Amino acid sequence: MKTPLVVFPRKKAAEIQYHRLKKPGPGEVLVRNERSLISIGTEMTVFSGDYPKGSIWEKAFPYPFKTGYAAVGRIVEVGKKVNKAWIGKRVGNTGPHCRYATLPLADTREVHRIEVSDEEAVFYIIAQIVMRGIRMSRVGWGDAAVVFGLGLLGHFASCFCRLSGARPVFAVDVSNFRLGLLPEDKSLIKVNTARQDVIEQVKKHTRNRMADIVFEVTGNAGLIPGEFKALHNQGRFVVMSSPREKTAFDFHDLCNSPSHTIIGAHNFSHPPVATLENPWTAARHCELFFDLVAGGELNVKRMISHRIPWQEAPGIYSQLLKDRSQYMGIVINWEGAG
Repeated sequence: MKTPLVVFPRKKAAEIQYHRLKKPGPGEVLVRNERSLISIGTEMTVFSGDYPKGSIWEKAFPYPFKTGYAAVGRIVEVGKKVNKAWIGKRVGNTGPHCRYATLPLADTREVHRIEVSDEEAVFYIIAQIVMRGIRMSRVGWGDAAVVFGLGLLGHFASCFCRLSGARPVFAVDVSNFRLGLLPEDKSLIKVNTARQDVIEQVKKHTRNRMADIVFEVTGNAGLIPGEFKALHNQGRFVVMSSPREKTAFDFHDLCNSPSHTIIGAHNFSHPPVATLENPWTAARHCELFFDLVAGGELNVKRMISHRIPWQEAPGIYSQLLKDRSQYMGIVINWEGAG
């Protein structure tokens, strides 16, 4: 049996390939995916191949590369040491963009609420990444937060800051399209840097106190030093993006003198097991995400800008490379792919 999947055979190229499936071994399951979600940030970095020689990017994403890491489907077969009761269960998984994937059961997350649709559930990995950053930032009631960059991560960061009680929250981008996808909320202040000065807006709406927390979600290494200007002394700067280049940084002027705290927040920093002191594993964040969506507190459907059939998936990457300002959540539909 073969499955179609999206592959980057080389730099700036994407295609559908058919790869042979292996039967699930001990502890593994075979998932038939219904939807998968394109990560515009990470996937476009890999597609462009525009990263420094010898960097982690180059080592972690060699060509040919099976792209994608967020999908939702149903388990159709299980290997030894896996309870057959899993067959038919709807799960999110970390496999690539494909119709079928053989994965360790540990790499799946049960979508346990029937109210959550496939195209909503497929956002769970992206949400989980942001939840870890929000947790590490210690954002709380009444904190002023600035989110630079409104891709999927930045959109979630803005919404989660408000759900955590932060106010005001400044959502910053150059795309009116992305700004318009945010919910209407008097405490969520949308700032378009093409015509507004971020620092002046932060001063105005914080009574000159400036922000308690800044979230860097642009991935643009050159913008990072300027983003520190939005913080008051002893503020917190959270790097939630994965910049592909080096940043020239004056540690005295931007960190030591104002006594800022710089926090790196990567998804892999989730604790491997829950403890009483730190119960927020990736799995628990996924449960919280599903609860928020099912309860109507988080609307992810408004984040979907494009729904495309699987045959059209390769072509979307070249379009994104030209201009991604009119794209947000791109959901691939795998129905009819075998």
